[in-house]
Amino acid sequence: MHCALLVVAKQPAAGQTKTRLCPPLDGEAAAALYACFLRDTVEVMRQVPDVRREIVYLPAAAAGYFHALAPDMALSPQRGADLGERLDQLLTAALAGGAHKAVVMNSDSPTLPAAYIAQAFALLDAHDVVLGPSDDGGYYLIGLREPRPRLLRDVPMSTPTVLRDTLAIAADLGLRTALLPTWYDIDTIADLDRLRAELREAPAAVAAHTRAFLSRLALPAPPAIHPRG
Repeated sequence: MHCALLVVAKQPAAGQTKTRLCPPLDGEAAAALYACFLRDTVEVMRQVPDVRREIVYLPAAAAGYFHALAPDMALSPQRGADLGERLDQLLTAALAGGAHKAVVMNSDSPTLPAAYIAQAFALLDAHDVVLGPSDDGGYYLIGLREPRPRLLRDVPMSTPTVLRDTLAIAADLGLRTALLPTWYDIDTIADLDRLRAELREAPAAVAAHTRAFLSRLALPAPPAIHPRG
């Protein structure tokens, strides 16, 4: 038995990746930025101890790209017609493949603390489901001890109520649920400004690839970061 840490990821492609950042970025820059997010995300994953790490990717032909990105990690293509189905498929496969805890995270939060991910595995000792809330109403992470298809397939994804809807189904199922600290995804220009402000204050080792790329872009200075309440 082992703990499985998975990340959902897509091969960057100009005009198809992080399009909500265009403008001010062009398609090539947006794709290159997401490539940096991926590199920083796999570095975060490597900081989580005692887990089996796996990238679950799109498109199906992207295995070579992700093997070059993280040759130390297992790879598998995403399967399913929509995000909820794909998340259920990958978590179910991990749990059926010998994991007694499975956590899947996104690849849009390059500064996510590895400690939050480690905390998710610890919380699964006493809880059935762990969720990492995102500021946009979704979640950046979900962890399970056994398959729970309804939590993923019965929730309309990419809406402002994903977390609320997931918690409602978990309550209906009588599941013990734990929440991690809130974090954020980088989808919009406001999110990118927040990231740049955070990196201005964070240690140099945090999101090093993203930081280096952003330093080369001619973007206006981000607004001052506000302390978390």
